[in-house]
Amino acid sequence: MEFEAIPGVGQKTAAALAELDDPETALETGDVLTIAAAPGVTDGRAAAIARGAIQRRHDDPGGFLATDRSKSLYDDALSLLQERAVTTYATKRLETLYPSPRQSRINEVRELVDRALSHEPDTAVLDALGGVEPLESPSGLRVRDRCLATADAEQYAKAKSKMPELSAEVVDDARDIDELARSYATVFVLDESFAGIDIDGDVRILPDALDKPETVVPERLLSVFATNRDRIMAAAEVHRLAGLEPPCDLDALEDGLSRVDDDGTIVGDDELRRLEVAVDDLDAAVGTAESVANDYLRDAIKERNVTIEGQDFLSLVEQGARVDSLLARELDEDFETAVKKSRTHLTESLSLAPEEAELADRIFDGDPTFPINRREDAVGRLKNELTAARDRRATSLKTELAADLADLRGPVDQLVRNALELDVELAIARFGRDFDCVMPAFDDPETGFEIRAGRSPLLDVEFEDVDPVDYGVEGVTLLSGVNSGGKTSLLDLVGLIVILAHMGLPVPAESVRLQRFTELHYYAKSQGTLDAGAFESTLKEFGDLISGADGRLVLVDELESITEPGASAKIIAGILEALDTQGATAVFVSHLADEIREASAVDVAVDGIQATGLVDGKLQVNRSPVKNHLARSTPELIVEKLAGEATDATFYESLLEKF
Repeated sequence: MEFEAIPGVGQKTAAALAELDDPETALETGDVLTIAAAPGVTDGRAAAIARGAIQRRHDDPGGFLATDRSKSLYDDALSLLQERAVTTYATKRLETLYPSPRQSRINEVRELVDRALSHEPDTAVLDALGGVEPLESPSGLRVRDRCLATADAEQYAKAKSKMPELSAEVVDDARDIDELARSYATVFVLDESFAGIDIDGDVRILPDALDKPETVVPERLLSVFATNRDRIMAAAEVHRLAGLEPPCDLDALEDGLSRVDDDGTIVGDDELRRLEVAVDDLDAAVGTAESVANDYLRDAIKERNVTIEGQDFLSLVEQGARVDSLLARELDEDFETAVKKSRTHLTESLSLAPEEAELADRIFDGDPTFPINRREDAVGRLKNELTAARDRRATSLKTELAADLADLRGPVDQLVRNALELDVELAIARFGRDFDCVMPAFDDPETGFEIRAGRSPLLDVEFEDVDPVDYGVEGVTLLSGVNSGGKTSLLDLVGLIVILAHMGLPVPAESVRLQRFTELHYYAKSQGTLDAGAFESTLKEFGDLISGADGRLVLVDELESITEPGASAKIIAGILEALDTQGATAVFVSHLADEIREASAVDVAVDGIQATGLVDGKLQVNRSPVKNHLARSTPELIVEKLAGEATDATFYESLLEKF
């Protein structure tokens, strides 16, 4: 894939993307978090890159959201979806959904939506999703009991790059390898030329070692599973609860995970645990065994009747008197018993194997003496033997477990991705259910839109309390109505439904039919009359809008506020004439509908949101516009109300005649 061909991707970003393991798949699937792992790419930038890749794939020109208000509505729609996502991944993944005029892109998302709407959101599944995140790559792993050795400089550089967890050493001959074997538990020699050398220690000639990481450095794979244990277990639980077909045997996976601790240590093996305890407790056990022997011998000496009293004898011994011959003659049997007790205690407390017990026996070996002292050299030899046995056992178990888990590495990636993608689908499903949505129908031979029982989720009331609205438009239309009657809310609803439909998503209505629009131009209400410069700029903007307006949807809220009412009516009439000629669909909200219609050279439809009256000072409004009807204004309703209530209504009736 040519990364720089993606809209918005320059040379620097393309180089960053190239550093990813599989950038093509990430871009193809819209994997925002993987793209964000590229150097210097933020989450927001990653979503933009993913959208750019999608646009390129569908030959999408972009720019559907042509105005600030259109973009703001899209942000609102996206927020409604993201609020229903559980994982960070789904939140970012949803940002790759955008409104497009391309039917291929709309259909692509609708396939996703079809899957999404088949799900029934379940609280237990959503809770389980809370523990799912993309797998994390462990960093900083170092293994110090093994090394790689080679006489080839190029192979050395490759070893440093492919296996940074191990030390890599350059050797010239067998003597160098022999020296390494004294420093490392295992030496992996990468050169076939060293085959047949006879060296003490664990030296393995393994030319393909760099291609067997699970054999040479199983800690790498185990650390992935250990670091991501909770995420993997959560993903497995999601599959069980949601009834998803897992890509691997979940029982086998969980069994493998149970054999490795969070720090990558092997657990659950009795022999390894015995050796670990023996190494950790050796010094303390030797000290206790020494005390056992001396306590026994002290008691024995106290009870002995020799040429001198036992207590005096003990005092002499403790003062360092040379009484070796006396000890040998009088206490030989007791000394042997004391040593035997110390050996038994040491062997039993550390659960030593027979060959290890033989080494332990040497710790209290020697001529009779008091106090009995350990032989530090024998303690060191036993400790070295136990440590080596522990490390051999751990490495063997790690290699065995890594071999078992190696086949699960790819399926685990898929397991987690399935759960994360399910969250994306559930967010869409929850959106559809929460707002009673339906899939819209595109009817390209027709023009405009037709909404039945549409309800806006953007209003500041509970959704179930929102009044449903029916509204359809072909061509250009003026929308009239009382203040606070819902004209702006209706424009927002139309804009939102059009955006969602072009995103390929369900819309909040009973039914919707619409054409595929090329762009959405939504102009919000201006805040006060514009000065000359701003007014000129606004006119230029509408001049650009009218050029090539075919297929566009234009929504405008009270454009007359930009200048004086008389001039506004003429300007709006001219814009509507041009849009009508271009074949655009447009809805202009205006209080100058009569004046605009009179100033226009073409027939302009006028629809009205009709107020049915005032009750306790509050408007009663039919939110669905009445076709071809100029709605009465709020002042007219108030005058009408006063005319009906006054004893002498002459004045109010005369005012009514002015409307």
